[in-house]
Amino acid sequence: MSNKVKKMTDQPLKGKKIAILIDKGYEDLELHYPRLRLIEAGASVIVAAQDRDIRLGKWGYPIKPDAVFADLNADDYGAVIIPGGLNSPDKVRMDGSVMAFIRGLDAKGKTIAAICHGPWVLASAGVLKGRKATCYVAIKDDVNNAGGKYVDEEVVVDGNLISSRTPSDLPAFCKAIIAVLSGKGRHSKVQ
Repeated sequence: MSNKVKKMTDQPLKGKKIAILIDKGYEDLELHYPRLRLIEAGASVIVAAQDRDIRLGKWGYPIKPDAVFADLNADDYGAVIIPGGLNSPDKVRMDGSVMAFIRGLDAKGKTIAAICHGPWVLASAGVLKGRKATCYVAIKDDVNNAGGKYVDEEVVVDGNLISSRTPSDLPAFCKAIIAVLSGKGRHSKVQ
């Protein structure tokens, strides 16, 4: 088998189930780029929202959720991703079932990834205390006030927590998620 064909069929996340949590106004690239990249890596990716109504991203890209927040169970997922966009994470963090889901994943040591304004959800869930994280610079005080330690890097991996700042960090963010979920990057910064 040629290297090109072998590389295309390599699916390090085959059998992994990942939830992406959104509401209207999500940052389009921060949903669609990881979603497609993780599917390409073999994962089953489920987009969840408060209901199954179509959501429009900040730049107008639509998506119909596959699941609703109330049906999420930490036992069923290996990871969660929380995209940014000012409005989406602010609405997502108001849902009690999301808070229980995030806390459940964290208690089980499962991967929790957030980018841009996504760490707002982690702050509200109370999972940042004593951990390094990055985010969109406008919410760095929120990360620090939630007990986290803000660092300005394109991707930060602290145990099961992965965070990034902006859409320009998406390649590093996705690489870190895949490395951690495939067992090649846990508990250290992924280069």
